[in-house]
Amino acid sequence: MESMLNKLKSTVTKVTADMTSAVMGNPVTREFEVGRHIASGGPGMCWRIYNGTKKSTKQEVAVFVFDKKMVEKYQKFDKDQIIESLKRGVQQLTRLRHPRLLTVQHPLEESRDCLAFCTEPVFASLSNVLGQWDNLPSPVPTDIKDYKLYDVETKYGLLQISEGLSFLHSGVKMVHGNLCLENVILNKSGAWKIMGFDFSISSTNPSDAEPKYSCKEWEPNLPPLCLPNPEYLAPEYILSVSCDAASDMYSLGVVMHAVFNEGKPVFQVNKHDIFKSFSRQLDQLSRLSPTMLNKIPEEVREHVKMLLSVTPNVRPDADQMTKIPFFDDVGAVTLAYFDSLFQRDNLQKSQFYKNLPKVLPKLPKRVVVYRILPALTSEFVNPDMVPFVLPNVLLIAEECTKDEYVRLILPDLSPVFKQQEPVQILLIFLQKMDLLLTKTPPEDIKNSVLPMVYRALEAPSIQIQELCLNIIPTFANLIEYPSMKNALIPRIKSACLQTSSLAVRVNSLVCLGKILEYLDKWYVIDEILPFLQQIPSREPAVLMGVLGIYKCTFSHKKLGIPKEHLAAKSLPHLVSLSIDNNLNLNQFNSFMAVIKDMLTRMEAEHKTKLEQLHSMQEQQRSMNINTSQTNQSEETKRSPSPGNQVRGHFLHNEGRGDCPDEANMSLTLEEKQRLAKEQEQAAKLRNQPALAPQSIKPATPSTQAKDLTSCLLNNMTSLGSLSLTSPPRPGLIQGSTISAYPSTTPMGSMASNGYNPTMGFQTGGQGMRPPGPGLYGGMTLTLCSALSNVCGGFISFLT
Repeated sequence: MESMLNKLKSTVTKVTADMTSAVMGNPVTREFEVGRHIASGGPGMCWRIYNGTKKSTKQEVAVFVFDKKMVEKYQKFDKDQIIESLKRGVQQLTRLRHPRLLTVQHPLEESRDCLAFCTEPVFASLSNVLGQWDNLPSPVPTDIKDYKLYDVETKYGLLQISEGLSFLHSGVKMVHGNLCLENVILNKSGAWKIMGFDFSISSTNPSDAEPKYSCKEWEPNLPPLCLPNPEYLAPEYILSVSCDAASDMYSLGVVMHAVFNEGKPVFQVNKHDIFKSFSRQLDQLSRLSPTMLNKIPEEVREHVKMLLSVTPNVRPDADQMTKIPFFDDVGAVTLAYFDSLFQRDNLQKSQFYKNLPKVLPKLPKRVVVYRILPALTSEFVNPDMVPFVLPNVLLIAEECTKDEYVRLILPDLSPVFKQQEPVQILLIFLQKMDLLLTKTPPEDIKNSVLPMVYRALEAPSIQIQELCLNIIPTFANLIEYPSMKNALIPRIKSACLQTSSLAVRVNSLVCLGKILEYLDKWYVIDEILPFLQQIPSREPAVLMGVLGIYKCTFSHKKLGIPKEHLAAKSLPHLVSLSIDNNLNLNQFNSFMAVIKDMLTRMEAEHKTKLEQLHSMQEQQRSMNINTSQTNQSEETKRSPSPGNQVRGHFLHNEGRGDCPDEANMSLTLEEKQRLAKEQEQAAKLRNQPALAPQSIKPATPSTQAKDLTSCLLNNMTSLGSLSLTSPPRPGLIQGSTISAYPSTTPMGSMASNGYNPTMGFQTGGQGMRPPGPGLYGGMTLTLCSALSNVCGGFISFLT
């Protein structure tokens, strides 16, 4: 990896050093920034081509550089000859101006180390494209290595060269003298341009109808750069030292042969014995074999054969070549029309642009993007033409990658986004909104695309508002939710409330109904449904639009309306709208159908809730009963005495006494939490240990005056109950004590006479059973004690 990086670094350093040393000190560098070495061309491929920019305007250019080190091996005379020849060619090119000739942006500048001049942006020479990579950077640029000419590019390129020759022969009365692959340059957009006028010959009588050209004799001892390329020269140039416009047409024939044969000319010339080679070539041309032209398309093969004729008069001239059927291809005609657009009026342009979408799919993408697209975007400065040009630009954008769209199309579209006139501009953009939202970066969508939609919604033109509202649902899924919620929906609502147009109001409701699925449920319930109640209009179409939104919200799986909202807001609103006198029978039935559906669902949901509540109440009641029974069972097992039973019953009642009235419960979250707490308390109560009986301390006698009559009656009643209900007592065992039964009187409610029934009596002696009383001994003692208390109390009363 490190070795690869070092190799790359050394290559970049070498290229930069070569460029810097070649151009350093040349006056061209004062105005232009010289960039990367991209191609080569010109006579003998001696010109290195760099990309560059003008420092003042940042305009893109190509910088042609000839390094004088290339001719150091020659003698001074030869060096001077070469330099003069190159300078003459550039100077001649600078004087000539035509769309088919390479355009010079800055004239030739000479320094001690190089010659340099600037032209329009260039891709490469035709020679580079066809595989001749002399004087190119190493490694060869990938875009040149992989470049393949399409048929339409070849046809239109040859047509452009023919038109360039026609201009030279007819307009300037000049013979190029060295038309070959290296002197044909492909500019940045792919157009073929002629350069290399080093050996051009002007007419000696330019004012006459028949121009005359004086040709120099071939001098084989001169350096190659001082001579034209012999493989493209007409035979008469060498053999008879004569030339005219037909000599250039022969060169065109060789160029056409080379284009269709991977850059190979018709004959290979021995430059050391040029005369012999041309003599042999003349014989071969006189009986040209069909196999030599088999790679040339059949429809142009005969014309190429005529161009390569030995007889100059047989060769067609440049004007005739531009009109051959081979160049009537729809793609070539389309490209030719674009090149002549500046000559057309708006009506002609509009007709052409209307038919262009039928042609674009037939053309290669590279031709469309780099040849047609720049011509289309240049029309954006003419507002009247924008509605005709814009559909074609967006059609091209569909076939571009996102990177190509951002780099080549979006910069020209951004100013158009802000145009509101003509109306068709907004319509075209809205129809292609899915394309714009898909390929435009988020920042540009926020700054350019969506503001255009918002302007359309707020436009004074009702037509624009209607079109916008109709199209918004088709791309709503591509709009980010915050933008939709905070910017788009409020403008749709505003358009609905503020407009005086029934169509706009209805379309607003329809638009809202179609984009509901992209909104949040609670946003719809809190913002959209209350908005419906604000609409003042009572036209049937508006009412049906309102009904449609309610129905969509109610029936959508993602949305839905809660039963509380149905009961409190939605149903009252719909019922009031349903009896509007403007509705017909079918519309009323539609309202009632929705209302019935809402009622049915509300009934089902609430009934289900009540059933669940009832089930939970029954389950809770069952749990309480089971708890009570379990507690009673455990208390009975522990202590069968009446006191324990009373205590267990008290605890059971205490556990149930705190329960709320369950009939009024609801299934809200708070109530469910309360039920859970109650169940937890009941469970804790079940797990508590049983309460053990405790001894009761005698209470301090009260000093308050007593009602002796009631005390006497109570004691008598107590005496009677003891005598009737007390069971027989078992006999006493020796050494045992006798205790009374525990009293059922609760603590704190002892007899008011001071007698504590829970106190027992012990017998003295040896613990032997007294004879006589038997089973009733204990009852006799109790009776006596009671009578004593009664008597004592009565005496106290009397005293």
